[in-house]
Amino acid sequence: MTERRESSQETTSPVASPPERPADITVESLIRERYGALDQRDIFSKTAEFTVLERARALGIYPFFQPLDNNDGTEAQIYGQRVLMFGSNNYLGLTRHPEVVEAARSAVTKYGTSMTGSRLLNGSTHLHEELEVRIARFLRKEKALVFTTGYQTNLGTISALVDKRSVAVVDKADHASIYDGATLSDGETIRFRHNEARHLESVLKRVTHDKAALVIIDGVYSMGGDIADLPGIVEACKRHRARLLVDDAHGLGVIGEGGRGTGSHFDMEDDVDLVMGTFSKSLASIGGFVAGPTKVLEWIQHFARAMLFSASLPPASTAAALASLTVLEREPEIVDRLRALGNMWRDGLKGMGFNVGDSQTPIVPVNVGDEYATVMFWKALLEEGVYTNPAIYPAVNMREAILRTSCMATHTNEQVEQALEKFKTVGRRQGIIP
Repeated sequence: MTERRESSQETTSPVASPPERPADITVESLIRERYGALDQRDIFSKTAEFTVLERARALGIYPFFQPLDNNDGTEAQIYGQRVLMFGSNNYLGLTRHPEVVEAARSAVTKYGTSMTGSRLLNGSTHLHEELEVRIARFLRKEKALVFTTGYQTNLGTISALVDKRSVAVVDKADHASIYDGATLSDGETIRFRHNEARHLESVLKRVTHDKAALVIIDGVYSMGGDIADLPGIVEACKRHRARLLVDDAHGLGVIGEGGRGTGSHFDMEDDVDLVMGTFSKSLASIGGFVAGPTKVLEWIQHFARAMLFSASLPPASTAAALASLTVLEREPEIVDRLRALGNMWRDGLKGMGFNVGDSQTPIVPVNVGDEYATVMFWKALLEEGVYTNPAIYPAVNMREAILRTSCMATHTNEQVEQALEKFKTVGRRQGIIP
């Protein structure tokens, strides 16, 4: 399961329940089994009572940690079956690009498989430094700093900046890594209602009398596919002298001029103090970065424990991210292609009667509501040859389960149309659409 997400969308209306619903496989039973034994003296006691997963697996309705035989990008193979991939963050489809694959291969030959050390000591190479320079230039920032994962980027950046004299102010729908980074800091954490600049204003008005504030938002929200109200949030931050960190993990390569993200999308790049991003989505690799003013980045570089005490990004991953960025800069039209396909996908689902919420990007949630119905919808689609991602509590609120779908720039129009037809067939059969 993934991180919890708060939602500003209304709860969907009940759908027809699939037959043979197991009475003992519910979100309530999962919660009860997770927390029911916490008062026992043996810390392992709760694991013996946690049986809901075994029951779900026995019934063939456990949807998580499914191993793929292979993944070619727009298509994949699972348990010997070819499926259309509409559940990937490979937004630009670059994981199989010949230049990217060759760059990773050459880096292994030159540097080996790992640097076996942190960036602080023996884990930095000229590749890492080149990637940092290229990222900073692409985002029009003074400096960038590369971390081993995107998750660690938020852990390190936020915990290094937020101390006892400051407060992290986070959107309720922010990624789990933002919440965890704030938890690791010495400062207070305060949430504001999802994408509501007016509520952020009231929070900042209250807290900034005594403390400095770092406001942290997602640029594009990974579950809902909606875009942050950057103009309203920037205005509130400026009025109360708060600094702004935008997590653009799902915005980089997806929105903005040439895929430069949320700041570029609103023509407000200079109004965003720090940009966080990842290489594990549009840039076809693994790793993360933060970009911003040189002095701030140097502070983070020397006080972010997630960087100081973790092995550095492997050379092959670094080279793959560099090559992907080269392709993106050389061929910015792939972002336009992604946007067009995203519109086709979202409009197609919406036109059939599916509830796609406030999505404005190629990330399109299909709101089902009931957890069991959502899992059965996922299972039926997979059997029909379409791979998607079910998201249930605690990834989303209870009774607000979704199928998280996304398309990529390398999908063909025919693949999108084929997947839409499968959604229509299964959706009607399951009683999700008329």
